[in-house]
Amino acid sequence: MKKVPTIVLSVSYKGVKFIDATNKNIIAEHEIRNISCAAQDPEDLSTFAYITKDLKSSHHYCHVFTAFDVNLAYEIILTLGQAFEVAYQLALQARKSGHGSSTLPESFDIKPNKPVPKPRVNIRKSMEQPSMEQKGHANVPWIVEPGQEAKRGANTKAKPILQH
Repeated sequence: MKKVPTIVLSVSYKGVKFIDATNKNIIAEHEIRNISCAAQDPEDLSTFAYITKDLKSSHHYCHVFTAFDVNLAYEIILTLGQAFEVAYQLALQARKSGHGSSTLPESFDIKPNKPVPKPRVNIRKSMEQPSMEQKGHANVPWIVEPGQEAKRGANTKAKPILQH
């Protein structure tokens, strides 16, 4: 069986990048406008996924990840939801002002006659609720970097490893 790569996951309102943890090469980069939804697996809460559309081929792809910690997966899904919301609010502001915004990704397409879709994220909470400290980390874009194996929790100081 092929070894699953360990990656660095970067989430922001512009999109998602996943980077090879070993050589730091970007494996994939997805603009937020090309991500149609994200969700956790209801049976395995450490597994989550998001769906993208390739604009060149018009094919859809599902990217599935397994975090070493359920709280980390929850935090990532929550952060993706917030990234969708920020991008949505920026798109609405750009539409109201009648022009693009420098805070939007260059390729973020705002057409006056086309409605801006509401963000969609499905979050499943484990029985254990995240602490207030953990909830606070989801308010900003963050990077999950390789760290000291799976025993670390979900916070920005102890940067857990993520598998794709």
